[in-house]
Amino acid sequence: MIPHTFLQDLLNRIDIVEVVGKYVQLKKGGANFMGLCPFHTEKSPSFTVSPSKQFYHCFGCGAHGSAIGFLMEHTGLAFVEAVTELAQSAGLTVPREPQFNSAGNNVAASPRNLASSLVDTMRQACDYYRKQLRGATNAVTYLKKRGLSGEIAARFGLGYAPDNWQNLSAVFSAYRAPELSEAGLVIDSQKTDAQGQPRRYDRFRDRIMFPIRNMRGHVIGFGGRVLEQGEPKYLNSPETPLFNKGNELYGLFEARAAIREKGYVLVVEGYMDVVALAQLGFPNVVATLGTACTANHVHKLFRQTDQVVFSFDGDPAGQRAARRALEASLPHAADNRTIRFLFLPTEHDPDSYLREYGAAALAREIAGALPLSQFLLNEILANKPLEQPEGRAQALFDAKPLVQSLPANALRAQILHRLATQFELPLAEVTRLCEVKQAPAQAIRQAPVRSERRRVTDNEQRALRNLISWPRIADTLDQDERHTLLHITRNTAFFEEVLTHAQALGNTANFSLLSDLLRNSRYAPAYEEIFREILVYDENVRDLMQSTLEMSSVDTDRYQEQERLAGAELKAAIIKLRYSELCERREHLARQLKLSAEETAEFATLLRQTAELKQRLAS
Repeated sequence: MIPHTFLQDLLNRIDIVEVVGKYVQLKKGGANFMGLCPFHTEKSPSFTVSPSKQFYHCFGCGAHGSAIGFLMEHTGLAFVEAVTELAQSAGLTVPREPQFNSAGNNVAASPRNLASSLVDTMRQACDYYRKQLRGATNAVTYLKKRGLSGEIAARFGLGYAPDNWQNLSAVFSAYRAPELSEAGLVIDSQKTDAQGQPRRYDRFRDRIMFPIRNMRGHVIGFGGRVLEQGEPKYLNSPETPLFNKGNELYGLFEARAAIREKGYVLVVEGYMDVVALAQLGFPNVVATLGTACTANHVHKLFRQTDQVVFSFDGDPAGQRAARRALEASLPHAADNRTIRFLFLPTEHDPDSYLREYGAAALAREIAGALPLSQFLLNEILANKPLEQPEGRAQALFDAKPLVQSLPANALRAQILHRLATQFELPLAEVTRLCEVKQAPAQAIRQAPVRSERRRVTDNEQRALRNLISWPRIADTLDQDERHTLLHITRNTAFFEEVLTHAQALGNTANFSLLSDLLRNSRYAPAYEEIFREILVYDENVRDLMQSTLEMSSVDTDRYQEQERLAGAELKAAIIKLRYSELCERREHLARQLKLSAEETAEFATLLRQTAELKQRLAS
């Protein structure tokens, strides 16, 4: 874990204008810098960077944060990677607080947690494979037969692993060094050599090598394809400290600029599809790495664009892959995002379809891809006798987990309406059977006019929003108030995480840095929804941001008054949460026919406590 004090020191040392200026053309405007927002399409600048506050904010789409957050959102770097890159630019070394396992061992000191030491090993291997391709006539002939040019091969760093058992011994004099095994480049056999050591040999032999890069451009793994016949057709690097198939996408590093330019990303199934489509006019293509699409994949894609198109073969395997992509995408299906599914004829993959019918034809197919809502309904209704009650019941049974995975937004509401119409049932009945809230809240990107803003009635949600908006008020909570948030709320994990960060940040805690830290959480998608709500509905936070960005100095009195009011509102919300819990227990006891002596005493205590809390609420 990176100490919070280091994060604060890092942000004090770097210049956010310099960081953002590498990716966005900024112009001086008063005390700040302005530019076109890199996170949504706009014609007039609404993206503002404050050098004095070291903060960026877009008044069009709500994107916001520090230099750490900008690198995470714009380049797709993970939190630790973004911090490391900024630290290197500032000449700092990122410290790590020790982490201990149940046995008391310092896991942070384990070689598997020192992944950066393997980056140079992977680079040397990649350079070797690239040099070998130049003289490998069979490999070059194969790539030319597949229609690939030398230029595109160079752009993606393609290489060749010769058909020998220990090619890498020519690169690494210490061929038995543990780094080679740790990086997944070699395999240690169960058989031993003359010295009694396990026999070691290269993992990749006689294969076209596709280097897999992370968002910093570092090679973290390889995909090796056989030249002609052989099994497996594609061989991937194993899981290593650098490489996890469930988190990485092939070609994302190379496709970043094109994805933003074209406004969408096309997800395909194979390495060759990515490279071939990039050569033929579709550079905004990525591929999963021989594994099913995961929620982490989808989350990483939505850091780059609001439109994702999945392309799968029309055969049964492609249909299964599409279903897994659907399930991974549902939690990320916000109202301001578009997710579609493209099914090509069974005899074609995207590469072959493009070569046979041309770029215009493939572009039309992409434009007409099936929306997520329609594919979801097709999956729910497929192969069921809907004219029979049993068939409709089975469809509703299958719909339940899928609908529950959707965020509580307008898209989910419309899908519920479609299901109600299909089954000729009242909407309330379908909603009840699927066990979702009847009136889902809309996730909107643009702020509505003041008269249209919704009233927040959920005490728990409001308490969480206040803590994230004004994290310094966490220090004003007493032990009972903290207990309420950490033990009787529905989202105790959220409150525990926010309170932990707020306490560690201390008096320097603010929305900007806290939001960057929460983007590193496993609950990041849920926090993103809260961030949007804060920036859309909370006039105080949004207006304060605007005044902070536009004024040469912060109105300290106004800030402290708003923070005080937020603290008072938080405490009132906690009282209401506590009151509701005690009332529920009191009513439970009141429904009992006979109470024990202990329960009678508890009931009397509850009457007194609820009366006191009610009086506090009234005052």
